[in-house]
Amino acid sequence: MTGIRVERLGPERTELVAERIANAFLALEQPRWLVPDEGKREAVLAGQFEIMVDHAMRHGLVFGTADLVGVAVWFPSIGADPAPPPRDYDARLAAVCGEWTDRFVHLDKLFAANHPHADHHHLAFLAVRPDRQGRGVGTALLRHHHAWLDANRMPGYLEASSEITARLYAQHGYQAREPFRLPDGAPFWPMWRDPR
Repeated sequence: MTGIRVERLGPERTELVAERIANAFLALEQPRWLVPDEGKREAVLAGQFEIMVDHAMRHGLVFGTADLVGVAVWFPSIGADPAPPPRDYDARLAAVCGEWTDRFVHLDKLFAANHPHADHHHLAFLAVRPDRQGRGVGTALLRHHHAWLDANRMPGYLEASSEITARLYAQHGYQAREPFRLPDGAPFWPMWRDPR
């Protein structure tokens, strides 16, 4: 893992970050329910992720490894005034998700219902190119922002989408809560990390 450099990414990387997330998430269980058509799944996911990454460029933090093999998208959730929703969200979501828009709306509501209210930074996405997974890239991205979280006594929160990622996050101090599920039973594990 030594030598993996992490840097903050700017808006010109929005599309690449969204594509990296979509590509990494294809192997997960949840996208199969969100977009049942395998031939359209990656493009729809990338479009939806692009909305969120674009939003993070304005209201969050987007990091990547220097070679852009791995990316992380964080949203600060501080105080009573949360960040506004993504610009023109409903119209943009419908444009990219088409016939599956209702499924993404359901997912948004599920995430909102399970999101903690205490101040924290939310790791919305951590993605590593599939051929580079398991080589410390995700760990480097986590450690990079955890250093800031710990120095500022700020908790972290995320929703793990597999038992493998839940175990990875547990190694970095996250504690899993009871999972919540999509209608087909695919789970998400909400996980909380107190600063160290």
